Amino acid sequence: LAGTVPEEPRCTVERADASLTYSVFLQRFAFSRPVILGGITDNSAFRALCTREKLLAAFGPFPVRLSTANTYSYRKVDVPFQEYVEHLLKPQDPARLGSDTLYFFGDNNFTEWGPLFQHYVPPPFRIPGTSPAYSFGVAGSGSGVPFHWHGPGFSEVIFGRKRWFLYPPDKTPHFHPNETTLAWLQHTYPTLPPAQRPLECTLRPGEVLYFPDRWWHATLNLDTSVFISTFLG
Repeated sequence: LAGTVPEEPRCTVERADASLTYSVFLQRFAFSRPVILGGITDNSAFRALCTREKLLAAFGPFPVRLSTANTYSYRKVDVPFQEYVEHLLKPQDPARLGSDTLYFFGDNNFTEWGPLFQHYVPPPFRIPGTSPAYSFGVAGSGSGVPFHWHGPGFSEVIFGRKRWFLYPPDKTPHFHPNETTLAWLQHTYPTLPPAQRPLECTLRPGEVLYFPDRWWHATLNLDTSVFISTFLG
């Protein structure tokens, strides 16, 4: 379902295509700046398994663990996947606090969801000394995770569009940890001078964003979205 949240006027994250080599990735992006990668993998088979009907048929009765969409303290709630999709997968209420917003992303039971992840083709690049771990999510339009940081990783959109906001480690963004990304976009973002605005871009299905270690980032699903990240720990 398409949402009413706008895309950014201009993508300010660099893009690269399938001609990007691993050595150039390490040299130019791995440790220094984000990049959007297009056409580096083909996940059409995985996408076909991630429709609403296919996911409900495969995982409907299984519990999923939802987290609150705030920055520092996460409350966890377990519900059947079917209940989440049919009753909680709604557009974000701009007035609702992050601590009252439940979000399905990352807490997956790999015993149950493992067969699905076997069909995912991850980005071909790695950071030396790390190993990958998947986080899978389904979320409503206007939902997202407010600013936070962790280790490096990739994020791919399977369905929908996902808007990203990124700051380097030495530029802490101005945000309230219990404010949703949608509220931040509506209230704080318009007040930022151009020099204080984040790098930003909207990912579409098949595109992969790489973000380096300790980069601040916030996400905003412009539509009802399915997405998967590969964290490099």
